[in-house]
Amino acid sequence: MSTWHPVLFLFISLSSGTFWPAAALADSHTNRQHSPPRSIVLAADPWCPHNCDAGSNREGYMVDIARQAFALKGIEIRYVNMSWARALQEARSNHIDGVIGAFKGDAKDFVFPQESLGLSITEFFTHQNSEWTYRGLDSLENLTLLTIANYFYAPDINAYIQEHRQNQNRVLELSGEKPLSQALALIHEKRAQLLLEDSQVMAWALQHQRNPPALRSAGKVYCAPIYAAFAPSSPYAKELARILSDGVRHLRTTGELQRIYQSYGLGDDWKARMVSPEGVLNNNSP
Repeated sequence: MSTWHPVLFLFISLSSGTFWPAAALADSHTNRQHSPPRSIVLAADPWCPHNCDAGSNREGYMVDIARQAFALKGIEIRYVNMSWARALQEARSNHIDGVIGAFKGDAKDFVFPQESLGLSITEFFTHQNSEWTYRGLDSLENLTLLTIANYFYAPDINAYIQEHRQNQNRVLELSGEKPLSQALALIHEKRAQLLLEDSQVMAWALQHQRNPPALRSAGKVYCAPIYAAFAPSSPYAKELARILSDGVRHLRTTGELQRIYQSYGLGDDWKARMVSPEGVLNNNSP
């Protein structure tokens, strides 16, 4: 037998003369609270050409795509640079709205849109005089691997990093806003033997550095889509993810997405070369 609870049936009279349950008004207020703001903040360390220096003429194709996609709904993006570890923490603390340039393995608790913004191919790089080639985890023994704090590289590679991160002779973690410059110097000076990096990022860095070190590719490791991802505890993260995906689809339909890729030298079929939605390990490929 049901029990009548007066509080559940509290009615409030509106000026129109229409009566609404208080619960319905509360739901309406909640929905307004969860509507996305007119301006959002996305952060990352520079990882050009995916996302570059904030405030520069070329902030990266992912930033350009996100700006245009959100602008379709009147939402402005403020893109800022900080270390990747700090960007993840700031988003988890709800101090910023999200990060850009993320693998799903980077931030499993974040809210990801259906549409990725780009593609990353991770490779090993060595000094040009080295003859080493990646042949699986056993081939890393007795070598110093340079990594960037809180970066995702590949499932087994990250497990290796976690196992050996306390031993700087095996794994040397770098951080800060521009850790790749540190890594290149260490490889050039032969203070470390191996560096993991995205192939496009490495090509861009060497092309734009005044006196770039001579490196060689020593094996592809992982290929996967990269995203803008939103703060896990944000009440409007899912809505932002939906708006971004809808915007990317619109840009693809109009041809603007292709134009942005081409403006960074990525080519017409660049994103179409994605091997699988979640990436693929290719540990035996040089």
